[in-house]
Amino acid sequence: MSWQRHAWSNRLQTLLLLIALLGISGLAGNLLFGRDGLWIAVLTSLVALLTQPATGARLTLALYRARPIAVHQAPELWRRTAELAARAGLPATPVLHYVPSPLVNAFAVGTRRRSAIALSDGLLRTLSQREIAGVLAHEIAHIANGDLRVMNLADFVSRLTALLAIVGQLLLLLALPRILAGDLEVDLLALLLLAVSPHLALLAQLGLSRVREFDADLAAARFTGDPAGLASALAKIERVSRSWRRWFLPGWGNPEPSWLRTHPATEERVGRLLSLARGPADHSLAPAEEGLWPGVSRPRRGPRWYPGGYWH
Repeated sequence: MSWQRHAWSNRLQTLLLLIALLGISGLAGNLLFGRDGLWIAVLTSLVALLTQPATGARLTLALYRARPIAVHQAPELWRRTAELAARAGLPATPVLHYVPSPLVNAFAVGTRRRSAIALSDGLLRTLSQREIAGVLAHEIAHIANGDLRVMNLADFVSRLTALLAIVGQLLLLLALPRILAGDLEVDLLALLLLAVSPHLALLAQLGLSRVREFDADLAAARFTGDPAGLASALAKIERVSRSWRRWFLPGWGNPEPSWLRTHPATEERVGRLLSLARGPADHSLAPAEEGLWPGVSRPRRGPRWYPGGYWH
């Protein structure tokens, strides 16, 4: 019963946040160009929903210098991924990719039919096989739930709203001489709404992202039958990430407001997962030794620093 309650609550919040995002974008378009602007905002968002996932996946993998992991390089990792994909009802197993970065990170791209999961070198070396299975299940849940399309749409709508606000500011600047001369009247309320619309869209996008993370955690726990495994992975990733942030940002440490986060607080996610760990765990996902998954080889050259961080 708790599973269903969590799932329906997350779906309702997702629907409301998506409606809010589209409403904010449509409002910005309507304030700028009238009814035509509203329809432009809605139609361009629908086009983005259909076209972005496929093109964005290739660009994202190229940006992270991800390379495919062959089946013979990590047969057990591929077997576990295929099993989880089958449990999630995916029509195809996501293609595994290796990211040569010491940061502990994983992400999914693509669609339900053509998707990829990228795992960083740091993640493969830091987490146990049980914890990696939980992370894989979480990313597969994002794919199965259609989160990639939803978040791509949210990102596009947020950027479109920001673009409309910039256009409005430029038009206001061009019309400033006429306004000062008294030849043109300005609706101050409309200008205020147009100015704050990008910030409202961003807050709605962040809220949507947090909701989808909770939903993916819930689905991952179902796929593995081992909520504690994912909870352990999240706690370990948080500890490692804190150490990295303190290294790069010595003054870091002030807690970030929850409404400015892309992900929910790790403590809350872990608490929810542990509250679900009542029944028997799936013993096929028993803990294994920490470290690199068997068969995944590390590149030989040392790390180098780029503006985005350390890379191999």
